[in-house]
Amino acid sequence: MKHAGDFDDVIAFAWDGPMGAVAQSARLLLLDSLGCMIAGLGHAVPRRFAEALAMTMPGALHLPRCAVGVSEAGAAAVLASAMCWDEANEGLARAHGRPALAVAPLCIAALAAGRVSPRAAHDAFALGYEIAARAGEIWRIRPGMHVDGSWHSLGAAAAAARLAGGNAAEVARAIRLASCQIPFALYAPIAAGMDGRNSYPAHAVLLGAMAAAAARAGMDAPAEGLAEARRIALLHQTPALRAPAGEWLIAEAYIKPFAGVRHAHYAAAAALELRAAIADRLDDITAIRLETYGEALRYAANRAPMRAIQAQFSLSWAVAAALMQGDLGPGAYTDGALIDPELRRLEALVELTEDTALTRAEKRGARLIVTLADGESHAASVGAIAGDPGLALDTAAVAAKCQRFAAPVIGDAAMARLTELMLGLGEGVPREFFGASMGAPL
Repeated sequence: MKHAGDFDDVIAFAWDGPMGAVAQSARLLLLDSLGCMIAGLGHAVPRRFAEALAMTMPGALHLPRCAVGVSEAGAAAVLASAMCWDEANEGLARAHGRPALAVAPLCIAALAAGRVSPRAAHDAFALGYEIAARAGEIWRIRPGMHVDGSWHSLGAAAAAARLAGGNAAEVARAIRLASCQIPFALYAPIAAGMDGRNSYPAHAVLLGAMAAAAARAGMDAPAEGLAEARRIALLHQTPALRAPAGEWLIAEAYIKPFAGVRHAHYAAAAALELRAAIADRLDDITAIRLETYGEALRYAANRAPMRAIQAQFSLSWAVAAALMQGDLGPGAYTDGALIDPELRRLEALVELTEDTALTRAEKRGARLIVTLADGESHAASVGAIAGDPGLALDTAAVAAKCQRFAAPVIGDAAMARLTELMLGLGEGVPREFFGASMGAPL
């Protein structure tokens, strides 16, 4: 590990992007991020956010199902909010957050605007991710805080400067500028069942873009800024440590197979396994018992959720939605799903219990037992899911997830074309990046 200070070593290491298997992992991560952005725009609030931003950030870039055009910066801000709307995007355990959250939207917006090539977008993405991932290692938040939108701005600054054609020195200045004004974000909206948390990544995007512009103009800030901010805001007195250059942290990222908090995915996987046997008997279910590890119960025990962000952190909702819908995707968190009487009936039946053996062993997993009206019971246990160490989603799985989540918003053909483009299989960047008919609500 290396003491935090400047990021010059990481900038030099990551400048030209990864090669081989790591490059493919990065491409899949950016594709997955794009799929999550498009899926998020299937919800009304992110689209209204685009309309509101268009008042001060007007432009010619039309996002899916958005009636008005926005600037590239405005598009990146909207895409950042949309990307996390279904809680389906990536994560990195050692960063305790999602390093792509403010980096990927800037790269996609620049690509959609026709300002950069796919190669340039991928290089900026990898560079921004490596900076953000290490910033996440350094910026360990205090209780009551939320990570989204805080250290992400450093990765956004790096990516924005690289996308603007800046050299390594300019990228370093942008990171230093962002470090001296790193945001302080609260967990309070989630605790209150409100969706304001989804505006945090947009703030990080815009801060990163501004820092990059300031760096391009010649502004600078001291390299000690991040350490000083860490001491003042987080009250950390020990030296900050981060991974040195030479390690591709992007290779350690996980891609989620489902939407919603990852703690609920083991329960959802168990529900899907059971569904194969009882799909035509859901009306006969009289009891559901979920046994899972303690951390999942701490972070995802919301009951009878009334809003999407509450449902996304609800084990019982994940079980009910997976049983009802045969998936745990964006459709589980729509307004219609949240008022579905049968889905609510199933959610209310779920009994949450701790599997103390899993907790003691510091392992993840879930066991689900469903009882039917005639007394018959069915059980399923899941100890590992796609995205766990050694079980990374492959190209086909990521492409299939994007089709499931994003095709309902832009159509099968448009998403398939974007998949080819992001994987380096397409020919050039199309003039209508998201699809020719996506400039107005459907």
